[in-house]
Amino acid sequence: MVRVRFIRNLIQFQPVAAFIALAICAATLGAKPAIAQQNDGPWWKHAVIYEIYPRSFQDSNSDGVGDLNGITSRLDYLHSLDINAIWLSPIYPSPQVDFGYDISNYENIDTQYGTLADFDNLLAQAKKRHIRIIMDLVMNHTSDKHPWFVESASSRTNPKADWYCWNDGVPVNSPGVTAYQKKYVHDGMVPPNNWQSEFGGSAWEWDPARKQFYYHKFYKQQPDLNWRNPAVEKAMFDAVRFWLDRGVAGFRLDAITTLFEDPQLRDEPALGGTDVYGDPNISDKYTDNLPRVHDVVRDLRKVIDSYPGHRVLIGETYLASVQDLNRWYGGAARNQLQLPMDMQVGMINKMDASLFRKRIHQAETDISGNQPLFVFDNHDNVRSWNRYGDGVHDQAIARVLASVLLTTRSTALMYNGEEIGMVTTPPKTKADVKDPIGKLGWPKFKGRDGERTPMQWSDTKDAGFSTAATTWLPVASDYPTVNVETESAKPHSLLNWYKQLISMRATNPALRDGEQAMLDKNNPSVLSYVRKGVNGGPSIVVALNFTAQPQTVSLDAGAEGVSGSTVKTLLTDAQSLAHQSSLQNISLPPFASWIGSVQ
Repeated sequence: MVRVRFIRNLIQFQPVAAFIALAICAATLGAKPAIAQQNDGPWWKHAVIYEIYPRSFQDSNSDGVGDLNGITSRLDYLHSLDINAIWLSPIYPSPQVDFGYDISNYENIDTQYGTLADFDNLLAQAKKRHIRIIMDLVMNHTSDKHPWFVESASSRTNPKADWYCWNDGVPVNSPGVTAYQKKYVHDGMVPPNNWQSEFGGSAWEWDPARKQFYYHKFYKQQPDLNWRNPAVEKAMFDAVRFWLDRGVAGFRLDAITTLFEDPQLRDEPALGGTDVYGDPNISDKYTDNLPRVHDVVRDLRKVIDSYPGHRVLIGETYLASVQDLNRWYGGAARNQLQLPMDMQVGMINKMDASLFRKRIHQAETDISGNQPLFVFDNHDNVRSWNRYGDGVHDQAIARVLASVLLTTRSTALMYNGEEIGMVTTPPKTKADVKDPIGKLGWPKFKGRDGERTPMQWSDTKDAGFSTAATTWLPVASDYPTVNVETESAKPHSLLNWYKQLISMRATNPALRDGEQAMLDKNNPSVLSYVRKGVNGGPSIVVALNFTAQPQTVSLDAGAEGVSGSTVKTLLTDAQSLAHQSSLQNISLPPFASWIGSVQ
């Protein structure tokens, strides 16, 4: 799930023109060097984490929906990419109103994805390939079909009566009641304030049995849990232990910033105008990122740390500033999330070298020495290909973004299909929309189907995703050329660019552990930085042209304590730079990437 207020800001990004010819890669492909086994911190410090949207990855039983056995069948591909961990979007039993983010049982597998035995097999087969499994945990809310909510809604006196956020509301004629609240009158009562669902309409839903409103930050079928009740924390942490005992490597925490709401139920400040659903634009200062949530995360971290193997907590953290991000680590105490997602870099959504430089530098200096986690793509956002592409240089821009993701001092998070250049393919008509918020927001907001289309494996029917007559979402039309099989056979494809970057990251000491420093710090067009050599080894310099015009740079790595006057090109998509031997006069074609070793 994503903060939809954030999604609405991306509506302007629509799919762009088709792929241009693949760029030239100077480095040759060959056998991958062995990854050195180094004792230099927890596994996630150097990890490449790969998000899989299970419905869309691989269908093994020809029902048009991806499943666990399908994922297992593709583990060799992930191993060939040197992926260290898989983050699985929710696979728990669910009515699928929000495609799994409405959970009805935290300790089982939805039958459309398989069984617990299938999950255990996936876990075991992944382990053989040194790939860990990270579950997606939704702590903010459950499905309204979850037994906890069914019991809570049954009466005001049952044992789980206060496991959710219930309120009597206020009389419709009370002073200060707004016209917006009056749209939701029931038995003479209206919601207690102006809070809105991220998916449109009031965040308060009337329950006729209890004759009260319950709060839902997202769909009305996703009632928010009452985290002020200690029994809720105990029950959720029991579910956490269930999966940790089974062997998962950790959790990605969905909508984690929204666990608590203002106990005074104050109205959100109005921002003016209306959103794509026709609702007034309001702030979320009273329903998001409240201080109390950090107490829960500290408690959860203690549970995680009680298990061996460096289990990890990753946070869905759409935050306003790097200072907020630092708080989610626990600052210098480092006692909350190991890896809150840094959306400050990957969601800039424009090729702005100065802003990238600033945000990457902040991740080096303003998060108390914690490990950054950069992410450009996930199942909730228009794909980076479309957000950053200009319709002409899209392939080269994709390589620039991949270079940032995989050569900076950051844990890297990828989304399935990113590595082959999959594009956002939104529904053509409202009738084609599967994502409910796309139906509500049409045509301004077409929902998230476009970035969730099936993985493109080959040029065969439905891209090798399924043999069903119909797949749950249609495969993107560019699959005959944009697919794993085709790109694997082309040495200069985007897929092989990713493979080389990931291999370099895993095996090169400077890219694994070297300090990072910016070079040519005032250049508005080219982003350049150095990863300093380790134990006397060579340093790595990266130069990325963020513009559609040729740029020439001369870099002074010596100012950052890096010795050496000659360079050896390790990877570039510019043929003219294949034999670059100096940090002086590096001539970068439009949106070119160059990575060199300082000798």
